[in-house]
Amino acid sequence: MEKSRLIDEAKVFVKKQLESDSSGHDWWHIERVTRTALILAKEEGADLFICELAALLHDVADEKLNPSLEAGLNKVREWLFSHGVDEEAAEHVMQIISTMSYKGGNNPPVTTKEARVVQDADRLDALGAMGIARTFAYAGWKGDLIYDPEQPSRSSLTNEEYRHGKSTAVNHFYEKLLKLKDLMNTESGRRMAESRHSYMERFLEQFYEEWDGRDLIDR
Repeated sequence: MEKSRLIDEAKVFVKKQLESDSSGHDWWHIERVTRTALILAKEEGADLFICELAALLHDVADEKLNPSLEAGLNKVREWLFSHGVDEEAAEHVMQIISTMSYKGGNNPPVTTKEARVVQDADRLDALGAMGIARTFAYAGWKGDLIYDPEQPSRSSLTNEEYRHGKSTAVNHFYEKLLKLKDLMNTESGRRMAESRHSYMERFLEQFYEEWDGRDLIDR
């Protein structure tokens, strides 16, 4: 099957899998990550087809949305081979998807230019205004509070603690989001992350002012 047809088929598949997701990993997240991945791939000289296909499929395998990571990866692997993606490309896509997740900061660095591009694209969607919106959507989906000043953020997490431990939406900024700027793989990704990171810092300053009512007292 030609590459453009494969991309179209992947979009149909992913929309069906994720269009009803309410955790912040819905089709529109995929659409944004894919668009960003293509921008980064062009700037970084990465393989456009591999980056686009991996970006489209990456959350179909997410362990948060499947009975297990293995079940999610098998779902993607079966789709790739049933659609005739050549073995080398399929294995590259699987390698990207299986290693790009944050996992509490415990995953080793990704190893290919395409993996670095797709991981950066995914992380950029966790930053800025979009990242803020997705953080609160995910917290609600997971059953976490917006904020609890008596529940401090966690500094060092195992993957199990990161996935299943109790936290809050605001703590998630400190446990993951504010770390991402310095974890970007590509020069393009680092540049794009700067303004989104700064926006989140300003949001948190305003959040604490409103939480304490300082914004009213200072009027």
